[in-house]
Amino acid sequence: MGCGKTTWSKKLANRLGYEFIDLDTVLVAQAGMTIAEYFTEHGEADFRRLESEVLKQTNYPEKAVISTGGGLPCFFDHMDWMNSHGQTLYIKHSPKTLADRLESGKAVRPVLQNKHGDELIAFIEEKLAEREPFYNQATHIVNGLSMSVDSLAELVAKN
Repeated sequence: MGCGKTTWSKKLANRLGYEFIDLDTVLVAQAGMTIAEYFTEHGEADFRRLESEVLKQTNYPEKAVISTGGGLPCFFDHMDWMNSHGQTLYIKHSPKTLADRLESGKAVRPVLQNKHGDELIAFIEEKLAEREPFYNQATHIVNGLSMSVDSLAELVAKN
């Protein structure tokens, strides 16, 4: 959350001349409600099942950059599936950097409401501890502060 997945995916797709697909947008269209509404109405287990269906049943163009939600790689066999169907990228930031980036955008991230400063950093550290074993399986791990769209395009072109 807050690493720039969607922004960088759009930039990379544009640079490569590929289509851009945001799986969260696909999921919202399929569900007919926001992710927050789906979570509230159906719970996380049903959300993760739907998310898995969207990941595996979406008809992808041959050349596309896909942005996923931050939790998607951490469930079921998603990292193995994504790695076997293309290249994956983990945009790595420190918890402090992520907290700084998220601090002003909390209104659209209910899970972050009322978390500030050290409490927000602790929350991010906890989430990263849970998720990094999955994220670290990515084809490419890049420093989010030093990457550029050109460096990302070069990485993708090498494979």
